[in-house]
Amino acid sequence: MAQPSIGLLSEEARGNWIRLRTLILLRWVAITGQVGALIVSQYMFGLWLEFGLCYLAVGISAIGNLIAMFVFPENKRLSESENFLMVMFDLLQLVFLLYLTGGLNNPFALLVLGPVTISASVIGLRPTLIVGGTAIILVTLLALFHLPLRTSQGMVLRVPDLFVFGNWAAILIAVVFLGVYSRRVSSEMHSMADALAATQMALAREQKLTDLGGVVAAAAHELGTPLATIKLTSSELMEELSDYPELHEDAALIREQADRCRDILRDMGRAGKDDLHLRQAPLSAVLTEAAEPHMNRGKIVEIRDDPATEGRAQPSVLRKPEVIHGLRNLIQNAVDFAQAQVWIESSWSDEAISVRIVDDGKGYPPHLIGRIGDPFMRRRKSDRDRSQRPEYEGMGLGLFIAKTLLERSGAELTFANGSDPYHPDGADRIGAIVEVVWPRHSIDARADQNFIPAGRNMPIEV
Repeated sequence: MAQPSIGLLSEEARGNWIRLRTLILLRWVAITGQVGALIVSQYMFGLWLEFGLCYLAVGISAIGNLIAMFVFPENKRLSESENFLMVMFDLLQLVFLLYLTGGLNNPFALLVLGPVTISASVIGLRPTLIVGGTAIILVTLLALFHLPLRTSQGMVLRVPDLFVFGNWAAILIAVVFLGVYSRRVSSEMHSMADALAATQMALAREQKLTDLGGVVAAAAHELGTPLATIKLTSSELMEELSDYPELHEDAALIREQADRCRDILRDMGRAGKDDLHLRQAPLSAVLTEAAEPHMNRGKIVEIRDDPATEGRAQPSVLRKPEVIHGLRNLIQNAVDFAQAQVWIESSWSDEAISVRIVDDGKGYPPHLIGRIGDPFMRRRKSDRDRSQRPEYEGMGLGLFIAKTLLERSGAELTFANGSDPYHPDGADRIGAIVEVVWPRHSIDARADQNFIPAGRNMPIEV
């Protein structure tokens, strides 16, 4: 079964998530802080600064905010280029204020990190590199060129050159570190959001198929008796109307169409197992249902019980859509990478139910085995990989979906290799192994909290 297709959002599309109102609010906070710092410097500490130019810089920022508030609607979402211009304006305005107030001698110089961090979080890589590079260049210039801080007596306030160099180095390191850190966290959050959306779509799709199967199963069950009656009656009419060829032909047509309806319902009902009596099934039946789409893909798929469980009754488990779809994804992955055969082994005890899926392929790459289950961990495959496995198109999303869905059902997954991946292939070679273990009470249909009473099927509400 192919993985659900989702439209993964590009960086530019994600940039459109930021509302203009949010940046306007943040800028008002910055303007308030800047005005407060200027007032304190002027009236409390009596510093001599170019206050006219300082208030002009703050005023330009405030005027820009007012124009944005009155010209654009409150719910406007900025494009990536608009976000870039907003962040770049804030950076240049802040650097101009620092130039007027002592450069790196001003302790507020570290606020340069703000625009860089915001750009790394909300806009694309190229604009972020431009903002970060601009910040580094401007901070370097501030270390060399700036207006001095003077007291009311004309004394110049400055820190030793060693501390200026230290401030410069610290800000540059912080720009790089916080930019990369924010970028990395933001990228992983976006990837996880995309992967979780795919998981929800996969679960919704499986649930829809299960519900559809229930409708078909109920229709087949309810229409079985009327169709049998029609068939019986038409057969009797055919016998009684044997002397009337035209009527006999009509009766034969009725019987033929009744048989056709029966065949259609039987074919459609093969996937319909959401009947009240079939919301639970033996473990082997659930594994067979999960593996069925991959049985005829040129690989041998063998389902077997652990010999240690011989003589013990097979458990009946809940047929949850997330369980079936999760196991199906794991089996698909095994079939994709197997050379010739896949084994699906089940075992159970009084405390747990486990399923092991083993293939005879090359196993998981050693450098990725600790990351299995993370979304989008695989790069686009090379031409060599495409020629070796033309049917496989994956970036780790299928395993992420399987892991997420199965863990939602209470399972714990373990990934391992059955042999050294660099060992030459042999007849008894075993590749990748994934083991899924449920606490028995979480999936056993006979457990008290999972008990499904038998009875008359409820009508389907449309």
